[in-house]
Amino acid sequence: MIRIVEVCVTLVAVSLLVKGALGGYGMSMFAAQSSPPDPCYDENGNSRRCIPDFVNSAFGKDVRVSSTCGTPVARYCVMTEKGEERTRDCHTCDAGDPKKSNPPAYLTDLNNPHNLTCWKSENYVQYPQNVTLTLSLGKTFEVTYVSLQFCSPRPESMAIFKSMDYGKSWVPFQFYSTQCKKMYNKQNKAAITKQNEQEAICTDSHTDMHPLTGGLIAFSTLDGRPSAHDFDNSPVLQDWVTATDIKVTFSRLHTFGDENEDDSELARDSYFYAVSDLQVGGRCKCNGHASKCVKDREGNLVCDCKHNTAGPECDRCKPFHYDRPWQRATAREANECVACHCNLHAHGAVVSTWSCTSCPAGGAAESVSTAVTTLPDATATTARKASSGT
Repeated sequence: MIRIVEVCVTLVAVSLLVKGALGGYGMSMFAAQSSPPDPCYDENGNSRRCIPDFVNSAFGKDVRVSSTCGTPVARYCVMTEKGEERTRDCHTCDAGDPKKSNPPAYLTDLNNPHNLTCWKSENYVQYPQNVTLTLSLGKTFEVTYVSLQFCSPRPESMAIFKSMDYGKSWVPFQFYSTQCKKMYNKQNKAAITKQNEQEAICTDSHTDMHPLTGGLIAFSTLDGRPSAHDFDNSPVLQDWVTATDIKVTFSRLHTFGDENEDDSELARDSYFYAVSDLQVGGRCKCNGHASKCVKDREGNLVCDCKHNTAGPECDRCKPFHYDRPWQRATAREANECVACHCNLHAHGAVVSTWSCTSCPAGGAAESVSTAVTTLPDATATTARKASSGT
């Protein structure tokens, strides 16, 4: 019996020693391992800027295209060159045959160089006709780059557009052309200054017909923009990189000039747009107040907001946290929204604007919204819980 007691005492002592060595966290060690620290707060619990992971926001998404080969079944020919000799290897595009189809899904599937899949337009859709690719990102993103890997020669002229309102309106992001003035009424490689940082430019870079396959066009949204080094303090550039949708317009095909010769049908069957990979690199736009985006109850992608913020982009303060105006987080300051201090007397507060004003009797300030109304008891209870952190 004495031996059993001694063993029990020893086990208790070891347990206390372990708990002390771990600063009192011995029992929660495994729980801590299963729930990593929140990037929006430092080790002391202080707010800090946090951003979602960088992703290819186009991956796996549907792309709406204005032209795809295969309906009806059609021939297309792939050109190759060896020295001065040019040959054409012809194939069939058939939308009804999975082995011979080139659907838009191939634009955003897994890009495997050992098993290349390519979307392909109809043959010879030439200027002034064009071919468009339209991609909805499903949420507001801050876009870093847009890139396209081609299975055909790169276009002679193309444009990239963005929308900030889910496709209701479009503004140009970038133009590519060997004839910028003629095609887009733009000067070639115009200088970018602080006065025109939010303007699309035109360049003849990456518009050569060669290589005949495998060519890349990659547009960096901030490259050459003077305020890029101070992005946190540039609302102009923050707006410039913001997009909900991306549209690519192929305006003019490259040709060898043989499309009007005797064997023009064979030549025209060799000119089309084909892309193996469309990428849009960026992050969910959360204004520095969320480390990830999640699906809401309706299945929409929204920011998982912290720092007492709310909204799809954490673009406002949550109710009863208007003691200072909402601001975007920066590397130096998290700009956490602060609770209105009403000494827990939010019941009966008059709601008029997004700010804290004079409180009801016994309080210091009241939390207010956008409509003039009197807060019900349930809302007041919420306010008291928010103020007390429970």
